[in-house]
Amino acid sequence: MVQWLHKHEGSLAILCKSSVARKILNYIHSQKLNLAYCANYKIDAKQYFDATVEACLLFCNFESNTKNYFCDVFSNLETSDSYRIGYWNNVLIRDVVTFEKLQKLYDKQSKIKWRSGIKHDCASVMEFRKINNILVNGLGEAVDIEETYLFPLLKGSYVAHNKTKTTDRYVLVTQKFVGEPTEHIKNSAPKTWKYLEKYAQYLNKRKSKIYKNNPDFSIFGVGSYTFAPWKIAICGLYKKLYFRVIGKIEQKPVIFDDTVYFISFDDEKIVYKTFELLTSSIAKDFYSSLIFWDEKRPIKSSILNNLNLIALGELIVTQDQHKK
Repeated sequence: MVQWLHKHEGSLAILCKSSVARKILNYIHSQKLNLAYCANYKIDAKQYFDATVEACLLFCNFESNTKNYFCDVFSNLETSDSYRIGYWNNVLIRDVVTFEKLQKLYDKQSKIKWRSGIKHDCASVMEFRKINNILVNGLGEAVDIEETYLFPLLKGSYVAHNKTKTTDRYVLVTQKFVGEPTEHIKNSAPKTWKYLEKYAQYLNKRKSKIYKNNPDFSIFGVGSYTFAPWKIAICGLYKKLYFRVIGKIEQKPVIFDDTVYFISFDDEKIVYKTFELLTSSIAKDFYSSLIFWDEKRPIKSSILNNLNLIALGELIVTQDQHKK
């Protein structure tokens, strides 16, 4: 329909998921099709269609030789208040008006790198709960292994709800970096090696291609940053910017699951200074201008990594000076 309409003068109105509306806008932009105006009116899909999904009425008006690649988003069909989705350097921005005020903070080459938590794809074997001081794996079996490769685990929900001082969950971290040989576990922690061998059938059934041609019992999303004593973390699944400062638990660095993004620090003072920057109203406005909150995992490392913290600090200092 879009391909036909962009060559003629006409309009399209369609009920669809909000994510589909953005894909249509992305398609029009990528194909450099004609577009005069685009608007997105949010609807309550639960009320009208008994569907738990972010949905909208998408309206597109096409005129020949007109290329306006933006979309005004309204919270309902009656309101006149809106924000504008648009493009900046071929990046789709959720709120272009706010972003334009803060675009100096955008940096694709930011020195601070957000990472995701460990990926192992076998929680029944690799994750444990401590019940009455006894380790129990995901299969409900009591486990006796060394502490050597066992680390405190915080799930994404724990981070989001700020349950970060203690944990009853633990995870086996078999490598210090991706691709590290694992045979040494046999000597350094024989009970752990015996446990891994016992459940090798579960680990060998992991479907992801990333485990092929890698050492036995491999994990991913692991590196020197995993074992830093201090971290700032956020869960990617929640619809708010809940940053948390997290230190060691039981004298060991905390490990996260792969729904969590984090940056690592060796210095406690630096971690709290960085946290102060990230929780500032300017940082929240910057990130909110980029994040599409209706997505299943709205917060992504690719978005978090775009903030230049040095530029943010300078901007906050400048604003404070003007207030004085």
